[in-house]
Amino acid sequence: MKRLILLALLFSCPFMLSADGVLMKEASNVREKQSVGTQTAGLGIQTAGLGMQTAGLGTQTADGRLLVVNNISQNSNTHPPRSLCPHRLLPIDTNAIKFYGPIIPNKIADQYTSACYQNIGGYLGYRLDVNLEKRLLLIDSATLLSGFKHRPGAQTWIGEHVGKFLFSASKTYAYSHDERIKHLMDDMVRKYIACQMPDGYMGTYLYKDRWKDWDVWAHKYCIIGLLNYYSVTGYKPALETAERAADLICRTFGDQPGKRDLMLAGEHNGLAPGSILEPMVDLYRYTGNPKYLAFCRYILRAYEQKDGPGIIGNLEKYGVVTKVGDAKAYEMMSCFLGILKYYKLTGQEKYLTLLEGAWTDITRHRLYVTGTASDHEVFVKAGVLKATNDDDMGEGCVTVTWIQFNLSLLQTTGDPKYATELERSVYNHLLAAENPQTGCVSYYTALQGPKPYRCDQGYSCCLSSVPRGISLIPEMIGGKIKGTFTVLMYENGEAATEVTADDHSAVNLKIKSLTKFPANGKVEFEIDPSQAAAFTVNFRVPDWSANFTAKVGNDSYPGKNGQLLAVNRKWNTGDKVEITFDMPIQVLPGGISYPNAIAIKRGPQVMAIDKSLNKEIGAINTVSFSNAKELQTANSALPADWDWPEAFSADMKINNIPEKVVLVPFAEAGQKSGDVEVWINR
Repeated sequence: MKRLILLALLFSCPFMLSADGVLMKEASNVREKQSVGTQTAGLGIQTAGLGMQTAGLGTQTADGRLLVVNNISQNSNTHPPRSLCPHRLLPIDTNAIKFYGPIIPNKIADQYTSACYQNIGGYLGYRLDVNLEKRLLLIDSATLLSGFKHRPGAQTWIGEHVGKFLFSASKTYAYSHDERIKHLMDDMVRKYIACQMPDGYMGTYLYKDRWKDWDVWAHKYCIIGLLNYYSVTGYKPALETAERAADLICRTFGDQPGKRDLMLAGEHNGLAPGSILEPMVDLYRYTGNPKYLAFCRYILRAYEQKDGPGIIGNLEKYGVVTKVGDAKAYEMMSCFLGILKYYKLTGQEKYLTLLEGAWTDITRHRLYVTGTASDHEVFVKAGVLKATNDDDMGEGCVTVTWIQFNLSLLQTTGDPKYATELERSVYNHLLAAENPQTGCVSYYTALQGPKPYRCDQGYSCCLSSVPRGISLIPEMIGGKIKGTFTVLMYENGEAATEVTADDHSAVNLKIKSLTKFPANGKVEFEIDPSQAAAFTVNFRVPDWSANFTAKVGNDSYPGKNGQLLAVNRKWNTGDKVEITFDMPIQVLPGGISYPNAIAIKRGPQVMAIDKSLNKEIGAINTVSFSNAKELQTANSALPADWDWPEAFSADMKINNIPEKVVLVPFAEAGQKSGDVEVWINR
């Protein structure tokens, strides 16, 4: 017991002993005490200045709530390091970050593997920079950690934010190699680990209030964040901390006598706590510990019990997402991510079939033109897509989880239709939710009205989620589909991978792209194989394009919309592929919710009227569409401090008087607080 008290005094997170002998986090405003040169890893404390090292605890309370902690070595690694993209043999950056991956293979191998694009420029590169410089690097670790250092937290879901940040920061570091974000997440991880309770608890609740509301949910993001951090650093204490948190969950919940019901430990008919399936699958793959796999099977059983959301049974019976749980979109799709990972691990085909059906239901009946879903955070009646701020539409967490769902389905199947949805969401609703001027984020991002950007940290869930979605962009641009290099999005960047030539020899391939897209439809690719060889390169032909053509020298290859264009030939170093396509204007009908309105789309981008750029407009709903078939470049209409120079003018009517109206991409509209309108009166 004296040893426990000594350890409690050394921790940067203050602890106290409860009446029942459990080492507890103090709930009062105790000031954080830190020693210079102190590094905390779970319950192993290494203090350079004191010359003291505690390898672990072997103490346990009578009821088993005090966890036995194994020895922790800061420099030890469970898994051998390898390139962040294991298939990349010629890294563009010779200082490429090492990746520490799972040790248990999936039964279903990925059909799409990202080429880990680097040096991304152009529009997507600019937005990646905004996300890093104006959002992630401004995160205050003290705010995010406050709920762990001074339990209970300021609000019931504050515990999710550290894990979400670590996800974004790890993905961003893997792409950018930026040492500033590395330093920030290193510091946060060490302080975060120090806040773990001896029994493995990583929530922000008092002991008496555990496992209510969003407590399991916070543990989900704890494991997700720490595993992502471990994957790019190999820092073993992060993995061990995730294991201890998962061990506590496994000891607490289950369908054996004396254990709690997981479905009753959170919100939305069990969808919220049940979404911990995703990191449990990951943790099993990272450790090989069978108890995590057993817990995954328990979660799948719990989904179908009387008090569960009935994910499997209701999708089998009805095939629509509105019949699952309480139809809460974010939490439901979070469960889908776990089920899909379980399918890949086990190969049980029914799970993929059901999730593909859910995807079809969402895309056909519940998806906005900007690539998001949800009305007041739930899936609603088919075709009802109300789009004002009063409708709380397009929750940022829903947009990001929809992107994750599509990326996972793309990886699982290799079907480019999922890349189409990724493009729709990224170029529209995802980037619309983060203000390029400030890095602030909107919780809901309406198509009609101002974007309510906010800059708080550690409170709104979406303000931590939207940066996660942006951090995934480098994984979406291109890679190998069933072994063939495939370009999925048209942006400046560089990639390297290994491909198999027609004669079955291995070829190291580098590809570099140069474009002004989306300003125009011209892209040049430089192909650099390690030796002359015949192989195929695929190019996704967007469904919004026209006259898509690839030219290599004197050879021309026409593409078909919605398909992959396969260019098979003998490639030599320095070969260039010239891609050209038109971006005809599309006029989209307003559907059930806006039957007398239209939206304008150019390429992948939905356009919007921004009132701040159209001073002649009084009420924004006084603008009406007058069958304009062309957009004229109007970058000169933008103020000098407008981020990203892309604007167009169209012939419309204001109060029935013909006028030129300035439009900008919806993703850029509203950045200076102007009212926005996507649905324009006919």
